Amino acid sequence: MFMPIFTIVVGDLLLATGLIGYFATGSESPTALIPAAFGLLFNVLGALAFKPNLRKHAMHGAAVLALLAVLGTARGLLQLPTLLGGGLVTRPAAVVSQSVTAVVALVYLAVCVKSFRDARRKG
Repeated sequence: MFMPIFTIVVGDLLLATGLIGYFATGSESPTALIPAAFGLLFNVLGALAFKPNLRKHAMHGAAVLALLAVLGTARGLLQLPTLLGGGLVTRPAAVVSQSVTAVVALVYLAVCVKSFRDARRKG
């Protein structure tokens, strides 16, 4: 029962990331809400996973969603060292938001892989 709850927590973190990014930048760019969209999808999948007959499908869907989130935000994560080192990046807020999203999704993906392995071992 850990994974459905963890999925919802991840969804909430991404929702917060998107909303904070959007409002902290003056609500100028709707693309700042992309992490929030990922978060909403994680919350839906986490809620569906509480139904035993949907758990496996919902968790696999969430793992795919995490992979898509990592792939979609890796660019920002790669620019983070430049930003932290005092260098110039085009959109600093986007780099931070993408980096947070990438790290959260990577951690979630790692936990998913471990969970899938454990479930397979249990048979």
